[in-house]
Amino acid sequence: MQIYVYLDESGSIHKNSKTRYFAVGGYFVFKEDKNKVTAIYKRINKKIKDNKKIPLNYEIKSYNMNDLEKIEIFSNIQNINSFFGCSIIFDKFSMKKEIIESNIFFNYSVKILFKDCIIPLLNLNESVKFIISIDNRNIRVGDLNNLETYLKTEFCLENFDFKITYFDSATNFGIQLADLITNTFYNYYKDYNIIKNVLPYLNSKNFRISLFPGYKMKGRIKKITYNGNGNV
Repeated sequence: MQIYVYLDESGSIHKNSKTRYFAVGGYFVFKEDKNKVTAIYKRINKKIKDNKKIPLNYEIKSYNMNDLEKIEIFSNIQNINSFFGCSIIFDKFSMKKEIIESNIFFNYSVKILFKDCIIPLLNLNESVKFIISIDNRNIRVGDLNNLETYLKTEFCLENFDFKITYFDSATNFGIQLADLITNTFYNYYKDYNIIKNVLPYLNSKNFRISLFPGYKMKGRIKKITYNGNGNV
């Protein structure tokens, strides 16, 4: 079984940052629906750019979108059978130690995201290969291979494999959608007023978020069984 995961981050994990929250998240989708998700996002993305007279090669970030544009994206994407948004929110003020090394903590964040928000939802009866796409702009060149090795080591007792691919988000619609999802849930904790008009349109069965520390979970709990034709 192949599951595609698209990840981005919101907030800052730099040791000198004073921001309270940091988020890692995005979405995962089964192979059969992978292209459906990006095709829908690409179509709406183009519509937004046409309406605002923005060049097609310009990357629209979540903070460039208004509420109606975000609602249109979520309303269409969440109708796809095997689309599931996920995010882990770190409350840095509640952590007992400061973050020393950003890249090491990012790797740890991805592991916690899998443990809290992805793996618990999967009704696993076969081996799984996770193909993970991440924005490369915040990753040092020397660290590009570390996350893949780290995840394979952390989950060495599970029948999982991990393949990490790095992209410039400006050319990858999956990562751009991951930015929108992660930023939405990041703002849920940072400033609820920013996304209060968008959240009512999100279907809770398609999303799962976790606040760290404390394991405070919101969204989907029921496991996913997917047979290649739709989830049952």
